[in-house]
Amino acid sequence: MKLFSFAFQKNACFPGETQGVTILTGDPKKAIISLSGPMIIAMLLMSSYNIVNAIWVVGLGSDALAAIGFMSPLFMVLIGLGSGIGAGATSAIARMIGAGNRNGASNGAVHALLIALILSAIVTIPLVVFAEPIALLFGAGETAGLAVAYGQVLFAGSFFIIFVNIAYGILRAEGDVKRTMYAMVAATLLNMVLDPLLIYGLGLGIAGAAWGTIISLAAVTVVLCYWFFIKKNLYVCFSRQVFTPCRSVVLDILNVGIPASVEYVLMSVLSIILNLILVIVATTDAVAVYSIGFRVVLYGIVPIVAIGTSVVSVVGAAYGARHYEKIRVAHTFSILLGIVLALCVSLLTGVFAYPIASIFSYSQESAHLYPTIAAFIGVMCLFYPFVPLGLLSSSVFQGVGKGPTSLFLTFMRSLAFAAVFAYMLAIPLGMGEQGVWWGIVAGEVAGGLLAFVWARVYLSRLDKRSGEKPTIQKCVNEL
Repeated sequence: MKLFSFAFQKNACFPGETQGVTILTGDPKKAIISLSGPMIIAMLLMSSYNIVNAIWVVGLGSDALAAIGFMSPLFMVLIGLGSGIGAGATSAIARMIGAGNRNGASNGAVHALLIALILSAIVTIPLVVFAEPIALLFGAGETAGLAVAYGQVLFAGSFFIIFVNIAYGILRAEGDVKRTMYAMVAATLLNMVLDPLLIYGLGLGIAGAAWGTIISLAAVTVVLCYWFFIKKNLYVCFSRQVFTPCRSVVLDILNVGIPASVEYVLMSVLSIILNLILVIVATTDAVAVYSIGFRVVLYGIVPIVAIGTSVVSVVGAAYGARHYEKIRVAHTFSILLGIVLALCVSLLTGVFAYPIASIFSYSQESAHLYPTIAAFIGVMCLFYPFVPLGLLSSSVFQGVGKGPTSLFLTFMRSLAFAAVFAYMLAIPLGMGEQGVWWGIVAGEVAGGLLAFVWARVYLSRLDKRSGEKPTIQKCVNEL
């Protein structure tokens, strides 16, 4: 709280427009490319850490991998809370920047950080205390002890997980993706160094992997606070002169932030459902395969996710400036770019499925998973090309402040399609473990096509809504 107090002593906004804001409000194609590049680099490195983390954990055996798989859904929820509110902050702040309202953007940024403090205070203690019942509820069984050892450390650091992701959202809102990249890269590199030291060097085992994550995020939190509260060279600033507690500002952030967070929850729910189906039709080894294989999938879609974060900022600024034609350009261009990248990923993972699988099966304890991991990676080659249709269409809705629409589309992809298809193929149709894999692909195909059509219909009607104003505008007109 001292940092907040120090920041509010005086109005210390960086003078004039920053380079990021100039890019953000310019040509949407150039903006998407400029903003996506650093984010792709940072997110690829972060995802590389997830791969490296799995490689280190492989040495502890398949039970340790399965334990992380059972706790991953809740970890995704925490990331989702931070990333979701971060997306809400990005949308609200970018719309204010597009409208030329700098004080309004700064006010939204302060509200976003206060929301981070409140959220972390609410979730930390219950997750730590009830880690074991949650692990058992998720089907961890004999791996529950390992799951709890991993989960409790992660949950204790909930503040850092949530704060860092919301802070990234603020930086992205003003197009400052280079600084976001530096922070993400620093966290990842530190984590990569800490993992082997903590897991094996200090003998902490699976808990060491969790400690590596939390320590690295805590270090980056310090750096972010220095940028925000001491160096103060951002477009938005944290000053008493621009901070006005306002219900409509909070609601505008949460209107996108809560649905975006729930989207992560839905993905976590999907993982839980798929884990349960896999346990029914196979064994915990099937959960380990899915846990490892889907890390590869998440790595493969990183470029598309990075493009999506840029689309939220670009569309938000265009919507705030009432340049609706830029929104259509951003949607079309981002999807074409995303599909090209997705096809490249499909080709690469298909060709190198077995070499990739060998990376995760080098130990005696995990060697038996090798052919199944390779088979999973091969099936997922058909998953990637349809991801841009759904993910980037949802990003457009987040950018314009239509969080509930983005949530609905994610619900359809995650539960109404993917979970149902996985269940039908795995159990009634008797395809077992592979039925779950094909259900994931079928759900993405159906959900992606639905989201794309929905977005195009919305864009065709957007001109009729020219009188609509962002909710956040109500409280900042007088600032």
